[in-house]
Amino acid sequence: MSHMLIIGGGLAGGTAAEALRDEGFDGDITVVAAEPHPPYQRPPLSKGYLAGSEGTDAVILHPAEWYAERGIRLIAGVAVRALDAAAHTAELEDGTRLGYDAVLLATGATPRMIPLPGHELPGVVTLRRLDDSDALAAQLRDGGRRLVVIGAGWIGMEVAATARGFGNDVAILERDDVPLAAALGPEMGEVFRGLHLEHGVDLRTSVAVERIAGSDRAEGVVVDGETLPADLVLVGVGAAPDTALAEAAGLDILNGVLTDAALRTSAPDVYAAGDVANPFHPVLQRHLRNEHWANALNAGKVAARSMLGKPASFDDIPYFYTDQFDLGMELSGYAPLMTDAELVVRGDLAGREFIAFWVDAPDSTGRGRVVAGMNVNIWDVNETVQALIRSGERLDAERLRNADVPLSSLLP
Repeated sequence: MSHMLIIGGGLAGGTAAEALRDEGFDGDITVVAAEPHPPYQRPPLSKGYLAGSEGTDAVILHPAEWYAERGIRLIAGVAVRALDAAAHTAELEDGTRLGYDAVLLATGATPRMIPLPGHELPGVVTLRRLDDSDALAAQLRDGGRRLVVIGAGWIGMEVAATARGFGNDVAILERDDVPLAAALGPEMGEVFRGLHLEHGVDLRTSVAVERIAGSDRAEGVVVDGETLPADLVLVGVGAAPDTALAEAAGLDILNGVLTDAALRTSAPDVYAAGDVANPFHPVLQRHLRNEHWANALNAGKVAARSMLGKPASFDDIPYFYTDQFDLGMELSGYAPLMTDAELVVRGDLAGREFIAFWVDAPDSTGRGRVVAGMNVNIWDVNETVQALIRSGERLDAERLRNADVPLSSLLP
């Protein structure tokens, strides 16, 4: 009987284990999770779970009993320290050796830490794990604290919104000219700047953080010569794929573990999915690493089929969502194609109720293709937005902009 080994207790790993059973595999499955929890998803950690509006049932995919009932061996709280791809074995930190017929690397990503003076002080934190969110909530939920967030990316902006909701003083420090610049560009970044300023966040852009001040713990952040008092400092400057295990095993690494469209790595019977993987995307005809929720969910399913030798290709359109204050947003599309695209807005931009489209260079008829779309406080349109992207249909910008023209009518 064959043995499928899954290394990683995030959404990609948990979904892959479930999908293996759904695909009819009745052999042995082992999931090894470094954290002392069953596999879980991370988006709520900076959103509803942190805010207290959602419980662990919104985070944990299934309780431990669920895995046992399905004959899935779950080893939680133990990391894998070595992978021998040639011998088809993995060694755990406790010395246990596991053989496998196929293994999925779903080791995720690790938060980046800025090497600032003072970054090792107590009170300087990152948010990646369930335990991180619990600790952060315990310090923020009663309000009256001073939180300084370094980095105006998704994690930083979401935590800032939640912290303000608890009644804390919040400052965000960002070196770029606008928040979320890398993800959305300047015009859409300004939407989020306005949102946070309206809710009392001290959002500062184009600034240089010099150091974190304090003796026994973080007491402030020095930025452009000014010290901002802080009881807590959150560093939210992105994450790096956790490739240490794969690299030591000799796999090809480039901004993650390189895979083909079927999520196969450079070593036989070794697969990778989720934040750690950099798969070849058949639509873009290039490798595309994506750290968002839908990527982990769908890649886990594709990896399971691929591990079983079934036809499998990961060609999903990247998808992301956020909730901040009274703004809800869904974003679908190809980030590499957004940089040089034209922005077309349908709806009320000032009122933050609109759909933004990123449209590539027009052809001789003046029409371009939608490469990304973002709906803000407008719902039940994301499937249509994704269909427009997938269709590759060239569209007139004015019809795309006109809210009186039904989106569905633009589909071929």
